[in-house]
Amino acid sequence: MAARFPGYVPAGVIPAALMPFNEDLSIDETSLRRHMRDLAAVRGISALCVNGVSQEVPGLTLDEQRRALDLMADEVGDRIPLMHGVYAHGPLDAAQIARQAEAGGASCLLVFPPAVFARGAAMLPQMTLGHYKAIADATDLPLIVFQYETATGMAHPLDTLVRLAEEVPSVKAIKDRSNNPVEHERNIRVLQSLPRPVNVLTTHSAWLMPSLTLGCKGILSGSGSVHADLHVALWEAVQAGDLAAARTINDSIHPLSSCFYSAPMLDMHTRMKEALVLLGRLPSSRVRLPWVDLGDAERQRVRQALVSAGLI
Repeated sequence: MAARFPGYVPAGVIPAALMPFNEDLSIDETSLRRHMRDLAAVRGISALCVNGVSQEVPGLTLDEQRRALDLMADEVGDRIPLMHGVYAHGPLDAAQIARQAEAGGASCLLVFPPAVFARGAAMLPQMTLGHYKAIADATDLPLIVFQYETATGMAHPLDTLVRLAEEVPSVKAIKDRSNNPVEHERNIRVLQSLPRPVNVLTTHSAWLMPSLTLGCKGILSGSGSVHADLHVALWEAVQAGDLAAARTINDSIHPLSSCFYSAPMLDMHTRMKEALVLLGRLPSSRVRLPWVDLGDAERQRVRQALVSAGLI
């Protein structure tokens, strides 16, 4: 199957969907369909990210990823582009996921760096180039590079990102989680000024307003699964240069981002699930290993954040 939105270039507001589970931890297909409808109905979003870490893809089998994509594409795929995660430990598995995503109707691919990159891939750019070239050889879909923090060991040096842009034409954007304002601004200035520009999509949801004012081309965030409308409003205010409106919107987002992105960061999407339960948009906040369910104190923190944000 060809991409349903051929030529799509990742930009704008892109919420990353969550994955609802039944009490036996099987995928709750009914709730997944409803969750996708809820997100797709938000005015102003440009795409939805699926089968990524926000949907707990490390805990899903390839068959479950295929089934989930079938459901999500059937529900909203004719209305909005789907950005599909490629989470794999090597290029052969990554290429298989890419082909499966393209066959299922995805419009672009978000590529996560393999965990082994943490052992020194930043010093060996040919590892990164080889990984992306293997995926690009398997699909014509646009690719988005997931840029992690330098401290993780899985970040790609800027020189490597520039080489990717030059040598892998299907690389159209990066999802920037460098979590360093200086590096973030440098990535924006350099990558978006290349002869073939590469869009920088911020995922700095804990400091979203400052990030947007640096000139990135979009937001790619799991917290958009809870308040995509606020992300759209903030995006539009910054694009219009309306700083006063942006500050007001940011004040509404701040209680939620402070809660979702507090330590341990691994709980961010679990907290978002709990928020959707409290908002009546999901029936359960259950998660699969390696994640663990929230305790009572954390659930109360999520509730208080929603109260502070004026959502309940």
